Amino acid sequence: MDHKHRLTELESGVRIVTEAMPSVRSVSLGFWIGTGSRYEADEQAGLSHLLEHLLFKGSERYASVQIDQIFDAMGAELNAGTGKETTSVYARVIDEHVPDAFEVMSDMVFAPALREIDSEREVILEEIAMYEDDPQEKVFDLLGEATFGDDPLGRAIIGRAEVISGTPVDGIAGFHRDRYRPGNVVISASGAVDHDELVRLARRRPALAAAPAPRRSGAASACAPPARPRRRFERKDTEQYHVCLGGAGLSRHDPRRFALRVLDTIFGGTSSSRLFQEVREQRGLAYAVYSFTGAYQDTGQVGLYVGTRADNLVAALAVVGTELQRLRESPATPDELARAKENLKGRVVLALESTGARMSRLGSETLAGVPLMALDEVVQRIDAVTVEDLRALTDELWDPDRLSAAGIGPESDRFDLALGGVAPALPSPV
Repeated sequence: MDHKHRLTELESGVRIVTEAMPSVRSVSLGFWIGTGSRYEADEQAGLSHLLEHLLFKGSERYASVQIDQIFDAMGAELNAGTGKETTSVYARVIDEHVPDAFEVMSDMVFAPALREIDSEREVILEEIAMYEDDPQEKVFDLLGEATFGDDPLGRAIIGRAEVISGTPVDGIAGFHRDRYRPGNVVISASGAVDHDELVRLARRRPALAAAPAPRRSGAASACAPPARPRRRFERKDTEQYHVCLGGAGLSRHDPRRFALRVLDTIFGGTSSSRLFQEVREQRGLAYAVYSFTGAYQDTGQVGLYVGTRADNLVAALAVVGTELQRLRESPATPDELARAKENLKGRVVLALESTGARMSRLGSETLAGVPLMALDEVVQRIDAVTVEDLRALTDELWDPDRLSAAGIGPESDRFDLALGGVAPALPSPV
């Protein structure tokens, strides 16, 4: 199952990392750029996301419609995404189309024409409006604000409308020049890929033969969460209250991240988890309830979400409070620990049967400077997790006195009342 990866760094600083899977005919190819919402100043909030959209509007050599036609003719999938710390452009093609896909994608990434900007601004403004109308999504960014305060990690990836609509073309072009440098880019591929051929394709690209550039142009300072937990509430006439609780977590470099994934699986990450069983299955207080984790370069996030009607809000959060207390007293029974480990190992193995999942792992972890572990080592790290490991994490990360809260719903008073059963020390919402 394990396939050894190969890594080459060109003179320009771009890194090319591949993993061959001889049993498939497809190749997942990705360009990973070290820019995201975390690396934006206030006046740039949303430019990473806007630029990701503009990459598809044409390049120096290819008009937007040509890009669509080329990938349609290959029967291929082309997409992109923006995160807190990365932007990625990726495709899945059959092996014979890799040279064509690479040529078009590299032109999109390194030489966007930045045409049709105003129409794409409007598209993103509509996306922001759609997002504002979706409390089940927006509540997570409210939790980010509560957890990270004024740090850019607390901002929404999608950006601010005034930045999207008001940044001039030369400002967008300058942002691209600053971030989309070879030293800030990783090219990853998995599947029926020839590493040496991909390196040759990259060397033929003028932009990748440039002089070395800094690895990361927008490096962030270490993030320190607010000294006190915070509460955020947004009044909205919704049928449900959407509530998140959480706090700072572990960085993607922290060796305890394997134990945290096991803990998350037990607490709220599966249909047999404590939160799902107690809140939904046993009491019917919610349709959606789960815990989650996120990892960044120097910090992370843990949290939980529950969406419930007004009549059930107090009861639902009372159960959440009980489960938080139970987690601290008994983070796992022997059966729960064994089941969570097997679940996690199974998900890791199944995910790595996908060329796309392997390509994403190669690109994101190489860009972040995380060692690429063999599957056997990942499994060993999961198997090594003990109940005491989970207890230490629970005491550190899930102490109710350190949790921030976010909510969206009709009445702040009802939200305050419900939170009293979970984290009564939280200040009033702002």
